[in-house]
Amino acid sequence: MAVYTKINKKDISYINRKFDIEKIGEFKGIKQGIENTNYLLRSKNKKFILTIFEKRVSKKEIPFFMKLMSELNNSQINCPKPQKKKDGGYLIKIKNKTACIVSFLKGKDKKSLNFKNCHDIGKMIAEMHLSTKKINLSRKNSMGVRYLNPLLKSIRFKSKKFTNVEKFLKTNFKDIKTKWPKDLPKGIIHGDLFIDNIFFRNNRLSGVIDFYFAANDYFMYEIAICVNALCFDKKKSKFVMNKKKVKNLIKGYEKIRKISIKEKKSLNILCRGAAMRYFMTRLYDYSNTPKTALIKIKDPKEYYQKLVIHNNLKTFKDYLN
Repeated sequence: MAVYTKINKKDISYINRKFDIEKIGEFKGIKQGIENTNYLLRSKNKKFILTIFEKRVSKKEIPFFMKLMSELNNSQINCPKPQKKKDGGYLIKIKNKTACIVSFLKGKDKKSLNFKNCHDIGKMIAEMHLSTKKINLSRKNSMGVRYLNPLLKSIRFKSKKFTNVEKFLKTNFKDIKTKWPKDLPKGIIHGDLFIDNIFFRNNRLSGVIDFYFAANDYFMYEIAICVNALCFDKKKSKFVMNKKKVKNLIKGYEKIRKISIKEKKSLNILCRGAAMRYFMTRLYDYSNTPKTALIKIKDPKEYYQKLVIHNNLKTFKDYLN
């Protein structure tokens, strides 16, 4: 979440006229995250999140996200629920950009995860995967490894901070694309399960937010994203894989859905691909985000380090022991 687009009281009045929700009185920008503009909205008794879609989200794909979150709510998966307008639709225009309002999910993200948290997250992911198999929706993963060429071409390799990064990036990207697996079990995945998108209350998992990268892809690719996003510890300026966290994540997942041998054999290349995807997007954001944006840019070097670590691993067991 972030703030690129500024809103005012006139926009709030417009929202109050359009939506079938309790009258909004207060609003505040949310700085965390990168992709879209987000505001916390408050009425007398409730809280909501206003999302104004920016950058990487295509307008024609937004109804997919609305329907997905609605269906997941119906399947008892805790996530924000899209709020309907008085005419029954979900979307409005604010500052000539598409926007929506979703319910506020109680809880908050944690700064670090313990082993039980990782186990519970694994279990929740598998439950979500099984739920999405029943949902008749489809969206291509535009941030999947096969579709990252335009992003690579748009990165400006200008900063001295990233000397020799371009060669490393292109060599690894070519190798990952060549070795990318075929015909693994797939369905709709969240696609962006970072620690700040997972909420807890009283140290218990309370739900997941930010579904705007959800798409059809390999279920195991979701696990690979989570290994990268949730199973590393930072020691001073270096990232170190916590294999006990990986083990608990997978144990929790397999309580609900068994992982096939073919999926396990693919974990390393999928982890490399996930690290590459976030390395690229962070490099792009680092070199292309305007300084005027109310946003906290994440360091690309984190995913350079993680990609190097994955390059030195090979088998499924390498991630557990």
